[in-house]
Amino acid sequence: MSERHPIIAITGSSGAGTSTVTRTFSNIFRRENVHAAIIEGDSFHRFDRQEMKLRQAEAENSGNKNFSHFGPDNNLFGELEALFQSYGESGQGRTRKYLHNAEEAAPYQQEPGTFTAWADLPAQTDILFYEGLHGAVQTPQHNIAKHPDLLIGVVPVINLEWIQKLWRDKHQRGYSTEAVTDTILRRMPDYVNYICPQFAHTHVNFQRVPMVDTSNPFIARDIPSADESMVVIRFANPKGIDFQYLLNMIGDSFMSRANTVVVPGGKMELAMQLIFTPFVWRMIERRKRALAAL
Repeated sequence: MSERHPIIAITGSSGAGTSTVTRTFSNIFRRENVHAAIIEGDSFHRFDRQEMKLRQAEAENSGNKNFSHFGPDNNLFGELEALFQSYGESGQGRTRKYLHNAEEAAPYQQEPGTFTAWADLPAQTDILFYEGLHGAVQTPQHNIAKHPDLLIGVVPVINLEWIQKLWRDKHQRGYSTEAVTDTILRRMPDYVNYICPQFAHTHVNFQRVPMVDTSNPFIARDIPSADESMVVIRFANPKGIDFQYLLNMIGDSFMSRANTVVVPGGKMELAMQLIFTPFVWRMIERRKRALAAL
């Protein structure tokens, strides 16, 4: 952790809804005039899209049915930890971009599914902001979770997470239900061993819970809407959180435990704004004081 060079990390599995949190923070950064270095977790996958397909085929041929993007073999945990450590110490570090589609790839004159070259972060940033799969990973070799100043988990209940992945991969990527189901099953051991444990290290967790029947996610025709959901917000350390203020500002909300607020799904982004804007203020004030003391 670093007062001069703070780090915010959003962690959650593919299709969990981390993009909503990223959008909220982008709005906060823009409103508060904070210059953030934005890091996408996909940039720290070990293999590009084509190589990953080849590796997966090789793994299946050798009897490995659990080859996935979630585990350490297919990610650069060391490079991600080095970036966090370097940024916390100096405000600098190296990263790259994963080019998801033709629109992202065009400016680099590369194929979609490839990585750009490694490059230095922009100079003079206020905060490092990471969004991806592994912002709070701990393994025997690496402890990425110890570096961020603010760790946020985004964790829909499992059936909702599967519905979101099924809908996205079928409608946006053209996959069949069978292909998406195979992916879910293949990555389950890594999900249990490397994704779930992260949420014991996060400072705040957001879990969206649908208020409609999702008992069979594989036949769901659409994603339950925000208005059909509630969001459970759990604080690891509730000290300093003004729960009464949150309850007053967010209608139809309540506390289910001493460290947990439940809000309507449609007010999730409002809740994030109310909770995280003061966090960002405090980070920037501590940064200014630390820099002034040099």
